[in-house]
Amino acid sequence: MPRFDVTIAGEMNIDLILYGVPAEIPRERELLANDMMLTLGGSSVIVAHNLAALGARVGFISRIGDDSFGQIALDYLSASGVDVSRVRRTGATKTGVTVILQRENWRNMVTYAGSTAELAMDDLDLTYLADSRHFHLSSFYLLKNLRPSVPELFRQFKAAGLTISLDTNDDPDDEWRDGLDKVFQYVDVFLPNQREAEKISGASNLNHALAELSKKVPMVVVKLGAEGALGKLADRQVHAPGVIVESIDAVGAGDSFNAGFLSEYVRGADLSNCLTMANLAGALSTTRPGGTEAFRDVRHREQFLQRNAAVGK
Repeated sequence: MPRFDVTIAGEMNIDLILYGVPAEIPRERELLANDMMLTLGGSSVIVAHNLAALGARVGFISRIGDDSFGQIALDYLSASGVDVSRVRRTGATKTGVTVILQRENWRNMVTYAGSTAELAMDDLDLTYLADSRHFHLSSFYLLKNLRPSVPELFRQFKAAGLTISLDTNDDPDDEWRDGLDKVFQYVDVFLPNQREAEKISGASNLNHALAELSKKVPMVVVKLGAEGALGKLADRQVHAPGVIVESIDAVGAGDSFNAGFLSEYVRGADLSNCLTMANLAGALSTTRPGGTEAFRDVRHREQFLQRNAAVGK
Protein backbone atom coordinates (compact mmCIF):
# COMPACT_ATOMS: atom_id res chain seq x y z
CA MET A 1 0.00 0.00 0.00
CA PRO A 2 1.40 3.45 -0.90
CA ARG A 3 2.50 5.70 1.93
CA PHE A 4 0.32 8.59 0.72
CA ASP A 5 -3.07 9.07 -0.87
CA VAL A 6 -1.92 12.25 -2.61
CA THR A 7 1.46 13.89 -3.11
CA ILE A 8 1.92 17.48 -4.22
CA ALA A 9 4.89 19.58 -5.29
CA GLY A 10 4.44 23.31 -5.59
CA GLU A 11 4.35 26.72 -4.00
CA MET A 12 4.21 27.48 -0.30
CA ASN A 13 3.86 31.07 0.76
CA ILE A 14 1.92 33.49 2.93
CA ASP A 15 -1.24 35.44 2.12
CA LEU A 16 -1.71 38.89 3.63
CA ILE A 17 -5.38 39.79 3.17
CA LEU A 18 -6.58 43.35 3.73
CA TYR A 19 -10.33 43.91 4.01
CA GLY A 20 -12.34 47.05 3.37
CA VAL A 21 -9.79 48.64 1.05
CA PRO A 22 -11.10 51.56 -1.05
CA ALA A 23 -11.94 50.70 -4.66
CA GLU A 24 -9.65 53.45 -5.94
CA ILE A 25 -6.09 53.76 -4.68
CA PRO A 26 -4.65 57.22 -5.41
CA ARG A 27 -0.91 57.82 -5.39
CA GLU A 28 0.96 59.09 -2.34
CA ARG A 29 -1.96 58.54 0.04
CA GLU A 30 -2.11 56.49 3.22
CA LEU A 31 -5.34 54.51 3.13
CA LEU A 32 -6.90 52.36 5.84
CA ALA A 33 -8.20 48.80 5.77
CA ASN A 34 -10.77 47.71 8.35
CA ASP A 35 -9.40 44.20 8.97
CA MET A 36 -6.55 41.87 8.01
CA MET A 37 -5.50 38.22 8.04
CA LEU A 38 -2.05 36.68 7.72
CA THR A 39 -2.47 33.06 6.72
CA LEU A 40 -1.13 30.16 4.69
CA GLY A 41 -1.17 30.93 0.97
CA GLY A 42 -0.47 29.39 -2.41
CA SER A 43 -2.69 27.07 -4.40
CA SER A 44 -0.55 23.96 -3.94
CA VAL A 45 -0.20 24.31 -0.19
CA ILE A 46 -3.89 25.13 0.34
CA VAL A 47 -4.85 21.94 -1.52
CA ALA A 48 -2.39 19.95 0.59
CA HIS A 49 -3.54 21.45 3.89
CA ASN A 50 -7.24 20.99 3.22
CA LEU A 51 -6.85 17.48 1.82
CA ALA A 52 -5.17 16.47 5.07
CA ALA A 53 -7.95 18.15 7.07
CA LEU A 54 -10.44 16.00 5.13
CA GLY A 55 -8.60 12.84 6.13
CA ALA A 56 -6.22 12.16 3.26
CA ARG A 57 -2.58 11.14 3.77
CA VAL A 58 -0.63 13.89 2.03
CA GLY A 59 3.05 14.32 1.20
CA PHE A 60 4.32 17.73 0.11
CA ILE A 61 7.50 19.17 -1.42
CA SER A 62 8.29 22.85 -1.78
CA ARG A 63 10.99 25.47 -1.38
CA ILE A 64 10.71 28.21 1.23
CA GLY A 65 13.06 30.93 2.35
CA ASP A 66 15.00 30.74 5.58
CA ASP A 67 12.86 33.54 7.01
CA SER A 68 9.93 34.19 9.34
CA PHE A 69 7.30 33.85 6.59
CA GLY A 70 8.71 30.46 5.67
CA GLN A 71 8.56 29.30 9.29
CA ILE A 72 4.97 30.51 9.66
CA ALA A 73 3.95 28.62 6.52
CA LEU A 74 5.77 25.48 7.65
CA ASP A 75 4.12 25.57 11.08
CA TYR A 76 0.64 26.00 9.57
CA LEU A 77 1.10 23.09 7.18
CA SER A 78 2.72 20.76 9.68
CA ALA A 79 -0.17 21.28 12.12
CA SER A 80 -2.62 19.99 9.49
CA GLY A 81 -0.96 16.57 9.38
CA VAL A 82 0.71 16.99 5.99
CA ASP A 83 4.15 15.40 5.85
CA VAL A 84 6.64 18.29 5.46
CA SER A 85 9.85 16.29 5.77
CA ARG A 86 10.86 17.09 2.17
CA VAL A 87 10.17 20.84 2.28
CA ARG A 88 13.46 22.55 1.47
CA ARG A 89 14.61 25.78 3.16
CA THR A 90 17.04 28.06 1.36
CA GLY A 91 18.64 31.34 2.31
CA ALA A 92 19.10 32.32 -1.33
CA THR A 93 15.49 33.41 -1.92
CA LYS A 94 12.74 34.83 0.26
CA THR A 95 9.47 33.00 0.90
CA GLY A 96 6.77 34.21 -1.47
CA VAL A 97 3.89 36.41 -0.35
CA THR A 98 0.61 37.49 -1.92
CA VAL A 99 -1.04 40.73 -0.82
CA ILE A 100 -4.80 40.54 -1.39
CA LEU A 101 -6.88 43.72 -1.38
CA GLN A 102 -10.36 42.38 -0.69
CA ARG A 103 -13.42 44.45 -1.54
CA GLU A 104 -17.02 43.36 -1.09
CA ASN A 105 -17.32 41.34 -4.31
CA TRP A 106 -13.89 41.51 -5.95
CA ARG A 107 -10.21 41.72 -5.14
CA ASN A 108 -6.74 42.65 -6.38
CA MET A 109 -3.84 40.28 -5.85
CA VAL A 110 -0.15 41.15 -6.03
CA THR A 111 2.31 38.27 -5.65
CA TYR A 112 6.02 38.17 -4.96
CA ALA A 113 6.79 34.65 -6.18
CA GLY A 114 10.09 34.33 -4.34
CA SER A 115 11.00 30.71 -3.65
CA THR A 116 7.95 29.52 -5.65
CA ALA A 117 9.62 30.36 -8.93
CA GLU A 118 12.85 28.65 -7.83
CA LEU A 119 11.39 25.16 -7.28
CA ALA A 120 13.01 22.85 -9.82
CA MET A 121 13.21 19.17 -10.74
CA ASP A 122 16.38 18.80 -8.65
CA ASP A 123 14.40 19.78 -5.54
CA LEU A 124 12.03 16.85 -5.93
CA ASP A 125 12.44 13.46 -4.32
CA LEU A 126 10.69 11.44 -7.02
CA THR A 127 10.70 8.22 -4.99
CA TYR A 128 8.90 10.04 -2.18
CA LEU A 129 6.34 11.63 -4.52
CA ALA A 130 5.70 8.35 -6.35
CA ASP A 131 4.92 6.53 -3.09
CA SER A 132 1.30 7.59 -3.53
CA ARG A 133 -1.95 6.80 -5.25
CA HIS A 134 -2.25 10.20 -6.87
CA PHE A 135 -0.15 13.26 -7.73
CA HIS A 136 -1.55 16.80 -7.98
CA LEU A 137 0.02 19.92 -9.48
CA SER A 138 -1.26 23.48 -9.13
CA SER A 139 0.04 26.87 -10.31
CA PHE A 140 1.60 25.58 -13.53
CA TYR A 141 2.43 29.09 -14.74
CA LEU A 142 4.01 30.28 -11.49
CA LEU A 143 6.41 27.32 -11.27
CA LYS A 144 8.79 28.77 -13.85
CA ASN A 145 11.79 26.56 -13.11
CA LEU A 146 9.78 23.37 -12.79
CA ARG A 147 7.41 23.98 -15.71
CA PRO A 148 9.69 22.70 -18.52
CA SER A 149 10.14 19.42 -16.62
CA VAL A 150 6.45 18.78 -15.93
CA PRO A 151 5.84 16.48 -18.96
CA GLU A 152 8.73 14.23 -17.88
CA LEU A 153 7.65 14.39 -14.25
CA PHE A 154 4.12 13.30 -15.16
CA ARG A 155 5.42 10.59 -17.49
CA GLN A 156 7.39 9.02 -14.66
CA PHE A 157 4.43 9.12 -12.28
CA LYS A 158 2.13 7.53 -14.85
CA ALA A 159 4.70 4.79 -15.38
CA ALA A 160 4.70 4.25 -11.61
CA GLY A 161 0.92 3.76 -11.65
CA LEU A 162 -0.25 7.08 -10.19
CA THR A 163 -3.23 9.05 -11.40
CA ILE A 164 -2.59 12.76 -11.98
CA SER A 165 -4.58 15.97 -11.61
CA LEU A 166 -3.72 19.48 -12.78
CA ASP A 167 -4.97 22.98 -11.99
CA THR A 168 -2.98 25.54 -13.97
CA ASN A 169 -4.47 28.50 -12.06
CA ASP A 170 -4.04 31.92 -13.65
CA ASP A 171 -1.34 32.80 -16.17
CA PRO A 172 0.13 36.19 -15.14
CA ASP A 173 1.39 36.65 -18.73
CA ASP A 174 -2.10 35.85 -20.11
CA GLU A 175 -0.64 33.60 -22.82
CA TRP A 176 -2.07 30.19 -21.76
CA ARG A 177 0.14 27.85 -23.73
CA ASP A 178 3.73 26.90 -22.86
CA GLY A 179 3.62 23.20 -23.62
CA LEU A 180 0.28 22.28 -22.08
CA ASP A 181 -0.51 19.77 -24.84
CA LYS A 182 2.58 17.79 -23.84
CA VAL A 183 1.35 17.86 -20.24
CA PHE A 184 -2.29 16.96 -20.93
CA GLN A 185 -1.42 13.55 -22.37
CA TYR A 186 -0.62 12.36 -18.82
CA VAL A 187 -3.42 14.12 -16.93
CA ASP A 188 -6.44 12.19 -15.63
CA VAL A 189 -8.32 15.13 -14.07
CA PHE A 190 -8.15 18.77 -15.18
CA LEU A 191 -9.57 21.32 -12.72
CA PRO A 192 -9.81 24.84 -14.23
CA ASN A 193 -12.31 27.58 -13.49
CA GLN A 194 -14.47 28.87 -16.35
CA ARG A 195 -12.13 31.66 -17.39
CA GLU A 196 -9.12 29.35 -17.39
CA ALA A 197 -11.00 26.69 -19.36
CA GLU A 198 -11.98 29.18 -22.05
CA LYS A 199 -8.52 30.76 -22.23
CA ILE A 200 -6.67 27.44 -22.49
CA SER A 201 -9.07 25.92 -25.03
CA GLY A 202 -9.41 29.11 -27.07
CA ALA A 203 -13.19 28.71 -26.90
CA SER A 204 -15.63 31.60 -26.55
CA ASN A 205 -18.02 29.86 -24.16
CA LEU A 206 -18.08 27.17 -21.50
CA ASN A 207 -19.71 24.39 -23.54
CA HIS A 208 -17.19 24.72 -26.36
CA ALA A 209 -14.34 24.87 -23.87
CA LEU A 210 -15.54 21.72 -22.15
CA ALA A 211 -15.87 19.91 -25.47
CA GLU A 212 -12.35 20.91 -26.57
CA LEU A 213 -10.66 20.08 -23.28
CA SER A 214 -12.43 16.72 -23.07
CA LYS A 215 -10.60 15.70 -26.24
CA LYS A 216 -7.33 16.11 -24.36
CA VAL A 217 -8.10 14.96 -20.79
CA PRO A 218 -10.39 12.08 -19.69
CA MET A 219 -12.07 14.05 -16.87
CA VAL A 220 -12.59 17.82 -16.99
CA VAL A 221 -14.07 19.65 -14.01
CA VAL A 222 -14.87 23.34 -14.39
CA LYS A 223 -15.40 25.47 -11.28
CA LEU A 224 -18.29 27.93 -11.58
CA GLY A 225 -18.09 29.73 -8.24
CA ALA A 226 -21.46 30.15 -6.55
CA GLU A 227 -23.09 28.25 -9.43
CA GLY A 228 -21.26 25.07 -8.49
CA ALA A 229 -19.29 23.02 -10.99
CA LEU A 230 -19.60 21.19 -14.28
CA GLY A 231 -17.84 17.89 -14.85
CA LYS A 232 -17.42 15.81 -17.99
CA LEU A 233 -16.22 12.21 -18.18
CA ALA A 234 -16.51 10.46 -21.55
CA ASP A 235 -20.12 11.01 -22.71
CA ARG A 236 -21.37 11.90 -19.23
CA GLN A 237 -21.76 15.53 -18.19
CA VAL A 238 -22.77 16.42 -14.64
CA HIS A 239 -23.67 19.77 -13.10
CA ALA A 240 -23.48 20.01 -9.30
CA PRO A 241 -25.13 23.09 -7.75
CA GLY A 242 -23.22 25.37 -5.42
CA VAL A 243 -23.75 25.54 -1.66
CA ILE A 244 -25.33 28.76 -0.40
CA VAL A 245 -23.34 30.29 2.47
CA GLU A 246 -22.58 33.64 4.05
CA SER A 247 -19.23 34.26 2.43
CA ILE A 248 -16.40 36.21 4.07
CA ASP A 249 -14.06 35.91 1.10
CA ALA A 250 -13.34 33.56 -1.79
CA VAL A 251 -9.57 33.40 -1.28
CA GLY A 252 -8.53 29.78 -1.83
CA ALA A 253 -12.07 28.57 -2.58
CA GLY A 254 -11.00 26.99 -5.86
CA ASP A 255 -8.09 25.23 -4.19
CA SER A 256 -10.41 24.01 -1.44
CA PHE A 257 -12.73 22.74 -4.17
CA ASN A 258 -9.79 20.76 -5.56
CA ALA A 259 -9.10 19.29 -2.12
CA GLY A 260 -12.71 18.23 -1.71
CA PHE A 261 -12.81 16.67 -5.17
CA LEU A 262 -9.56 14.76 -4.73
CA SER A 263 -10.50 13.54 -1.24
CA GLU A 264 -13.32 11.57 -2.88
CA TYR A 265 -11.55 10.78 -6.15
CA VAL A 266 -8.74 8.85 -4.44
CA ARG A 267 -11.39 6.81 -2.62
CA GLY A 268 -12.87 5.73 -5.95
CA ALA A 269 -16.05 7.85 -5.76
CA ASP A 270 -17.98 8.60 -8.94
CA LEU A 271 -18.02 12.00 -10.62
CA SER A 272 -21.24 13.18 -8.95
CA ASN A 273 -20.02 12.44 -5.43
CA CYS A 274 -16.64 14.03 -6.16
CA LEU A 275 -18.37 17.20 -7.36
CA THR A 276 -20.66 17.29 -4.33
CA MET A 277 -17.75 17.11 -1.91
CA ALA A 278 -15.78 19.62 -3.98
CA ASN A 279 -18.60 22.17 -3.77
CA LEU A 280 -18.91 21.60 -0.03
CA ALA A 281 -15.20 22.14 0.52
CA GLY A 282 -15.14 25.25 -1.67
CA ALA A 283 -18.12 26.73 0.17
CA LEU A 284 -16.64 25.87 3.56
CA SER A 285 -13.49 27.76 2.64
CA THR A 286 -15.42 31.00 2.10
CA THR A 287 -16.83 31.01 5.64
CA ARG A 288 -13.51 32.05 7.19
CA PRO A 289 -10.78 34.43 6.01
CA GLY A 290 -8.22 32.91 3.66
CA GLY A 291 -8.06 29.47 2.13
CA THR A 292 -7.33 27.26 5.17
CA GLU A 293 -8.80 28.91 8.28
CA ALA A 294 -12.21 27.22 7.93
CA PHE A 295 -10.47 23.84 7.73
CA ARG A 296 -8.22 24.59 10.74
CA ASP A 297 -11.32 25.14 12.91
CA VAL A 298 -12.20 21.48 13.46
CA ARG A 299 -15.56 22.04 15.13
CA HIS A 300 -16.68 24.54 12.50
CA ARG A 301 -15.49 22.28 9.67
CA GLU A 302 -17.26 19.16 10.92
CA GLN A 303 -20.50 20.97 11.74
CA PHE A 304 -20.54 22.61 8.32
CA LEU A 305 -19.97 19.34 6.46
CA GLN A 306 -22.60 17.50 8.49
CA ARG A 307 -25.15 20.28 8.12
CA ASN A 308 -24.69 20.49 4.35
CA ALA A 309 -24.06 16.81 3.60
CA ALA A 310 -27.33 16.42 1.71
CA VAL A 311 -26.62 19.31 -0.70
CA GLY A 312 -26.35 18.09 -4.27
CA LYS A 313 -27.40 14.52 -3.52
